[in-house]
Amino acid sequence: MHEPSAPRPAAHAAFLAVGPRVGIRPISYGDGREFTARARESAEHCRPWLFPPETAEKYAAYAGRLIEDPAHAGFLVCMRDSGAIAGFVNVNSIIGGAFQCGFLGYGAFAHAVGRGLMSEGLRLVLRHAFGPMGLHRLEANIQPGNAPSIALVRRAGFRLEGFSPDYLFIDGAWRDHERWAITREMTADAMTR
Repeated sequence: MHEPSAPRPAAHAAFLAVGPRVGIRPISYGDGREFTARARESAEHCRPWLFPPETAEKYAAYAGRLIEDPAHAGFLVCMRDSGAIAGFVNVNSIIGGAFQCGFLGYGAFAHAVGRGLMSEGLRLVLRHAFGPMGLHRLEANIQPGNAPSIALVRRAGFRLEGFSPDYLFIDGAWRDHERWAITREMTADAMTR
C-alpha cells in the first residue's frame, strides 16, 4: 500500500513503550499530513462509529486539544519498523483527585485492521496510563453495534459495567453506548492474556 508520507526511521527511543510490532508515542502537530491521509483512506472503514479529522485545519484543532490540554493525552500506535501510523488511542477527560480516571477514544486505520496491531497498542497505552500517568481507571463507551471495538476492549480485559441510552452525540444523533472499564488492579491479569 502507498504510504501517505515517508515513513519515519524506527527510532525506538521516541516511543513511550514498545511491543513486538508497534510502539506508542505522543501525537504531535507534525503528524498532521500522515494522520489526515490515513483518515481519508479509512473513511469507509471508520463510519458510522468514528470521524477522525481529514483536513489540516480539523487536525490542528484535534491535536491541539490532545497536546495542550492536560485533561487529554493522545497516543499514536505506530509500526516499530517504519514508524507508520496504524491507529490512535486518546485518554480524554482525565479526572484526578480521588477518581484518577480517563475516558478512551481510539481507532485503527484501514491498512492496520485485523492484524492485532490495535490490541498490542491498547495494551501499551494501558501500561502507560496505569504507570507513568498514575491513573487508576479507564473507561470506553462503545455503541452496541460496534462489534470490533467491543472485541478490542474485551481482549484487553475490560469489563462491561452498564448501558447508557442517548449517551453521546455522534453523526447527527444521540447514540446509545455500552460502558466498559478497566482498573489498574485488573491489568495484571489482562496483560498475561
